[in-house]
Amino acid sequence: MQRTTHRPRLLARPTVVALAAAVALTATACAKSEDDASKDTKSPPAAGAEQKVATPKPGSKTCTVDAYGGEKLDLKGATVGFSQSEKEANPFRIAETQSIKDEAEKRGVKLLTANAQSQFSKQISDVQDLLAKGADLLVIAPLNSDGWDPVLQAAAAKKVPIVTIDRKINATACKDYVSFIASDFVEQGRRAADQMIEATGGKGEVAILLGSAGNNVTTERTKGFKDRIAEKAPDLEVVFEQTGDFAREKGQQVTEQLIQSKPGIKGIYAENDEMGLGAVAALKGAGKKPGAVKIVTVDGTRNAVQGIVDGWISGVIESNPRFGPLAFQTLDTFTKGEEVAQDIVIEDGAYTGDNAKTDIGKAY
Repeated sequence: MQRTTHRPRLLARPTVVALAAAVALTATACAKSEDDASKDTKSPPAAGAEQKVATPKPGSKTCTVDAYGGEKLDLKGATVGFSQSEKEANPFRIAETQSIKDEAEKRGVKLLTANAQSQFSKQISDVQDLLAKGADLLVIAPLNSDGWDPVLQAAAAKKVPIVTIDRKINATACKDYVSFIASDFVEQGRRAADQMIEATGGKGEVAILLGSAGNNVTTERTKGFKDRIAEKAPDLEVVFEQTGDFAREKGQQVTEQLIQSKPGIKGIYAENDEMGLGAVAALKGAGKKPGAVKIVTVDGTRNAVQGIVDGWISGVIESNPRFGPLAFQTLDTFTKGEEVAQDIVIEDGAYTGDNAKTDIGKAY
């Protein structure tokens, strides 16, 4: 289907440049907790806190503006729309949004933003509104993986390229969207399992505080954890699974139920830091001592890393939210007519008792 546009164009360069070679990126992020989210303090991340792209696997698929059916643009003259999925009381979301805003400002790009406040129907209408306001390009942090057909059709009708970050849309890469930028969530689950095995000695009963239903992050972090436990620690048994919706309050409530129904629980795998911090609050309320129940989480917030220092958390697998530089670099490369990877995987670090105190400055 032919579609028209009146955006500024940029002639294609003859040289195809691989995205992975172009990124060694830094971002400014906002390090806040749920307790001080209302404060407007910003500080740059410590050295080494920026996102880094993992080496692409041989044969990794790429996308170009010609293959996508779009048109070349000058990013500096374009308008970018950013759709955030969740309330910015979560440090991950705060840092993610701030990183997008900082990079747009740094590049002099006009940015339109919307926050769905954790309501999927609102996110769909948000993105449609961004398109109506003239967004030439979209960066979307999806709340759910399914249900995006109305947005994809509307974007296709206007030839608006989409880059998704941190959660995947169940659609076809280089047709419905350009690239997906995120961590390897299955690998995060495996690494969390490795930390749990080390913390518990590979024996006992453990629980999983699941993330929100309906997105690939929860599914893949669960799969990685369970598969690694089955492979390496058959005497470590998952006896409890319940969603905490990636929220601290819900994580606390679920853990309060857990320690009533499973008083002998030895470990808790929380699929994000906020639920893990909720678990810590529940254990404190129950009179437990630090380390009595081993907790492993995923994200890398300062409060969680401090939890390691204080003895309440055994380990944290990083999930870096500073997407701004990489998202805009991807858009810039793509709109010049060069190749970008369809799946751009970020390398994540980890925090343990060995490095939490020295590396807390890298957390957000």
